[in-house]
Amino acid sequence: MKIEDKKRCGWALDDLLMQQYHDTEWGVRTKDDQKLFEFLVLESAQAGLSWRTVLHKRENYRKAFANFDPVKVSRFTTQTVETLLKNQGIIRNRAKIEAAINNARKFLEVQKQFGSFFKYSWQFVGGIPIHHTIRKLSDFPTVIPEAVTFANDLKKRGFQFLGPTTIYAHMQAVGMVNDHMVGCFCHKSTQN
Repeated sequence: MKIEDKKRCGWALDDLLMQQYHDTEWGVRTKDDQKLFEFLVLESAQAGLSWRTVLHKRENYRKAFANFDPVKVSRFTTQTVETLLKNQGIIRNRAKIEAAINNARKFLEVQKQFGSFFKYSWQFVGGIPIHHTIRKLSDFPTVIPEAVTFANDLKKRGFQFLGPTTIYAHMQAVGMVNDHMVGCFCHKSTQN
């Protein structure tokens, strides 16, 4: 089956990179902490923007943010921030860049306390993905109670730029929530 012949969620229809992301990553249970950190950085960068904008800058982010290694990002300095602000390949927003560095430090604290960020984050869904019945684009919620609880806990721990809407998007991305639309070829495959 060609990539364009598959029935997908309505948000992933008109952009090849979005289709590839939808088909291979979005909603897939992610246990790898470095990948979880990557999605936290990218989702916080998205705040106020479209996911398409961020996704098309992802490779630039990968280079600029040390392949999303939280240990390396936690060591970024004020000089690194100034360099990143000149990088046209990423979103040049000081608050978002500084939040990513801060969040790397907080991420490492969570790993130390819980053994992994995966273990920490999945407690907010009881270790089992939430399954929604999405039939049309207007059925997508913008936030769910679990995302509010998760975001509030992150805020208490000192994380920045990760409010409930952003965290809900993160939960969708890493498989904590299955929001593939009914009829999408990925809907059943992510129900494990």
